[in-house]
Amino acid sequence: MTSSHALHPSDARTVRNSSPLLSNKICQSSANWGYHILSEERAFAHALIDGGFHLLHGHSSHHAKGIELYQQKLILYGCGDFINDYEGISGYESYRADLVVMYLPRIDRTTGRLVSMKMWPFQLQRFQLKRASAEDATWLHRTLVRESAKLGTKIDVHPDGCFIIGNEGISKCA
Repeated sequence: MTSSHALHPSDARTVRNSSPLLSNKICQSSANWGYHILSEERAFAHALIDGGFHLLHGHSSHHAKGIELYQQKLILYGCGDFINDYEGISGYESYRADLVVMYLPRIDRTTGRLVSMKMWPFQLQRFQLKRASAEDATWLHRTLVRESAKLGTKIDVHPDGCFIIGNEGISKCA
């Protein structure tokens, strides 16, 4: 989610207004491994939101990264690989790329602001998803809490086992 030059909000508006399908921006994050969000990435994401985008989806990282709410709009800096063919890559085990998240945001249609988001933890094994064990879900939750707190975002655990941001309208995760 990087840019070689600063993006002005009017530039983002031009991009967004060029097609009604561009209400979401899909960006490649700067690194496949690692949790650090570069200041340039944040500035770029903020400029896109300032320019009218409602949701930013960062991809390419092989593990989930921190989540930010900027002007109450959702920025997913790195969603990890939900299903991939990278299973078994050695040297990065500490990132637990086998633990993945299904993101289910509720966005206000009028304002583009995040109402709430459920996040289900899964484990990827042999190209199949299964619910993460309690221990693995706890590890993933702690990691997302740590990294998202750096960006000012709080993530809770619902009694049903999903992770949540906001709780409006979430009586159960199932």
